[in-house]
Amino acid sequence: STMEETDREAVATAVQRVAGMLQRPDQLDKVEQYRRREARKKASVEARLKVQSWINLSVTLRALSLTGNEELRKNHLRITCREVAVSEYFKIISFKLFESNSCSHFPAFFLVLLLSFPEIVRETHDLIERGELLQAHRKLMDLECSRDDLMYEQYRMDSKNTHDMNLIHTYFGDMQKLSEELAKQLWMVVQRSLVTVRRDPTLLVSVVRIIEREEKIDRRMLDRKKQTEFIPPGRPKKWKEKMFNILERTVSTRIEGTQADTRESDKMWLVRHLEIIRKYVLDDLLVAKTLLDQCFPPHYDIFNRLLNMYHQALATRMQELAAEDLEANEIVSLLTWVLNTYTSAEMMGNSELSPEVDVNSLDALISQNVVDQLLSKYMSTLTSNIIGWLRKALETDKKDWIKETEPEADQDGYYQTTLPAIVFQMFEQNLQVAAQINEDLKTKVLILCLQQMNSFLTRYKDEAQLYKEDHLKNRQYPQCYVQYMIAVINNCQTFKESIISLKRKYLKSDMEDTLSISHANMDAILDIIAKEGCSSLLDEVFMDLEPHLNELMTKKWLMGSNAVGTICVTVEDYFNDFAKIKKPYKKTMTLEAHRRVVVEYIRAIMLKRISFKNAEERKEGAERMIKEAEQFRFLFKKLAAGSGEDTEGLCGIIEAIAEVIKLTDPSLLYLEVSTLVSKYPDIRDDHIAALLTVRGDASRDMKQTIIETLDQGPSQPNPNYVPIFKEITVPTLTVPKLLK
Repeated sequence: STMEETDREAVATAVQRVAGMLQRPDQLDKVEQYRRREARKKASVEARLKVQSWINLSVTLRALSLTGNEELRKNHLRITCREVAVSEYFKIISFKLFESNSCSHFPAFFLVLLLSFPEIVRETHDLIERGELLQAHRKLMDLECSRDDLMYEQYRMDSKNTHDMNLIHTYFGDMQKLSEELAKQLWMVVQRSLVTVRRDPTLLVSVVRIIEREEKIDRRMLDRKKQTEFIPPGRPKKWKEKMFNILERTVSTRIEGTQADTRESDKMWLVRHLEIIRKYVLDDLLVAKTLLDQCFPPHYDIFNRLLNMYHQALATRMQELAAEDLEANEIVSLLTWVLNTYTSAEMMGNSELSPEVDVNSLDALISQNVVDQLLSKYMSTLTSNIIGWLRKALETDKKDWIKETEPEADQDGYYQTTLPAIVFQMFEQNLQVAAQINEDLKTKVLILCLQQMNSFLTRYKDEAQLYKEDHLKNRQYPQCYVQYMIAVINNCQTFKESIISLKRKYLKSDMEDTLSISHANMDAILDIIAKEGCSSLLDEVFMDLEPHLNELMTKKWLMGSNAVGTICVTVEDYFNDFAKIKKPYKKTMTLEAHRRVVVEYIRAIMLKRISFKNAEERKEGAERMIKEAEQFRFLFKKLAAGSGEDTEGLCGIIEAIAEVIKLTDPSLLYLEVSTLVSKYPDIRDDHIAALLTVRGDASRDMKQTIIETLDQGPSQPNPNYVPIFKEITVPTLTVPKLLK
C-alpha cells in the first residue's frame, strides 16, 4: 500500500542520513548530540503540523462564526482538540479565546505561539546553559512580548476578568523561570566583572546590552501604563538598578573578605588586612578605569559609580575597625592608613587613576570626631605604656647594679648601663610612629615623653640614693658599687645629650619655648644625680683614707709615718676607676678630691693633736708639711692631666700655714699671720688660735694681741680663691680658755 511505501522510503532516507553523519570514528562520540538534535527537529515538525491543524481550525471556526451557528462551532473545536495532542492549559485558553464573542481579536499567530511555546522555552533554556546569552534573551523577549500583547488584548476586552488574566499568566509561567535563570547568569558575570573584563570582555558587553534592552522595554511599558493603566507582570524589571546593587554587594564582600587573621593568630593582623585592602582596591580601580569603562555606555558613569562604591565600602569597614577595642599600635596603623595611605600615591593618589580620582575631593573615611576619640585613646594607652616601660627599664637597670661583673663601657671606655639607650629607643619608636600620623600628634607624644622623663628622673635619683644607703650598711656589697655609681653618673650626661638630640629631631623650633622649663628642670635633676653620685664616690675614698688622715699631725707622723704616701696611692687607685667617668663630671671630681684632701689636711692641723716642743720640732714638722703639699700637688697635677687645671692654689694654703709654724723669730709672728689672713680672709680667730697652739711657743697674751690686732688689717685675696676655712671647725673645748 501507499502507506507502507512511504514508511520504507522514510527508513531508507534515515539510514542514508545516519551513514552520512558517521563516516569517521571520532563522529561516534557525537551520537548523543546528533540524537538530541534530531529529536528537536522532530518536535519542531510536529509542532508545525499542530499549528497547521490549528490554523485550519481557526479558518474553519471563523467561517462557522460567520454563519452564526454557535453550537456547530463549539463541537468542531472539541473534536479538533481530541485529535491534536495539546496540553490541558492550552485547551482551556483556546476555549476561553474562542468562546469569547470577539474571536476576531486574536489573530492566528497567537495560536501558533501558544502551540510552539514549550518548544521555544526548551530552546531558550539550552541557549542559557550554553552561555549564548544574547540569543537566549532575544527569544525570551519574543515570548514576553507575545504574552504581554495577549494579556493586553484580554485586558482591553475585559479588564475586570482577572480569572482569564491569571490563566494566561499561569500558562506562561515557565517564561518567568527563564527570565530568572537568565538574570542569574547575568549577575554571575556582573559579580565577576573585574575578572571577566580581562578574560572575556565580549561576554560583559553582551550582559550590558541585555540590561540596556530590558531598560528600554521597562520604559516602554511604563509609558503604556500611563496611557492604559495596564502593565504586564514582572515589569519594570529594573535590571540596571539590580546590576548596581550587585556591584555594590560585590565590592563590600571584597573588602570584608580581606581579613585573613585575627589578633590571636597574628599580632600584625591589622597591618596585613589594610595592606591587602590597599592592593585590591588599587588593582580593581585600575582595571575599572582602563578596561571596564569601555564595556559600558557613558551614561552608566561606571568608573565613578564604582569609585563611590569602593569609598563607601571602605568607610564602612574603617568605621567597624575603629569601633573595635584596638591596641595602641593598631590605632596607629589604622589612622596612618586612613589619614595618609588612602590618599597617597600607593592608593587613590596613584598617577594612573588621575584625573578621574581627585584625592582632594574624597570625603574622609572616618569622621574627625572618631579620629579624635582614637587619638585620645592612643595617648592615654601610650601614657600608661610609657610609665610601665620606664618603670620596668629602671627595675631591670637596678638588677645590674648588684652584679658581680663590671658594667659595660662605651667605645671611649666610659662605664655606662643600657638604661638611656633603652629609654630613648622607646621614645624614638613612639615618635616615629606618631610622625606617620601627623605633626600635631608627634609634638604631643614628644611632650608626653619628656613629661614622663621628668618624673622618671626623680625616681632614678631616689633609687641612686637608696643604692648608696644600702651600700653604706655593708661596704663590701655590692661588689662593683663604685663602677655602677660611675655608670649612673655617666648616664646623666647621656640623658642630657639624648634629650637635646630628641628635641632637635622631633620638635619644631617655634615649639621650643613650651618645653624649655621642663628641659631646664630635667637638666637640674640630672646635675643633682651626678653631683650626689660624685660626692658619694668621694665619700668612699675618704672613708678609706680616714685611718691615715687620723695619723696626720701626731707624734707618729712627726717621727716619719707614711700616711700621706698611703693617701696618695689610695686616691690614685680610686681615680683609675674614676677615669671611666665622663669629662664634665670627672673634672669636677678631680677638683673636689683635691679640695677635700687639702681641707682634711688643714682640719688635721686645726685639731691640735700635736703641739711642737721646740724650734727643731717646728722646723721638722713644717718641712714635712711642705714636702707633703708638694706630694699632693704632684698627684693632682697628674690626675688633672690634659684638663689644664690650676692646682697651685690649694696646696699653697698648706705651705703658707707651714711658713707660720716654721718661723724662728717670734717677733715676726704677727706679720706672718697677718699675711696669711690677708691671703685667706675666711680664716677665723679660732683657726689662728689653734695654729698658734700647734706652734707651741706663743703665750696666751701673745695670742690675744695677735688676734685682736689682726681684725683691723686689710685683706687682698687671690681673685680665684674659693673659701676653704669656713668648712673647717675647730674643737671648741679649748677656745674659751685661750681667749680668757
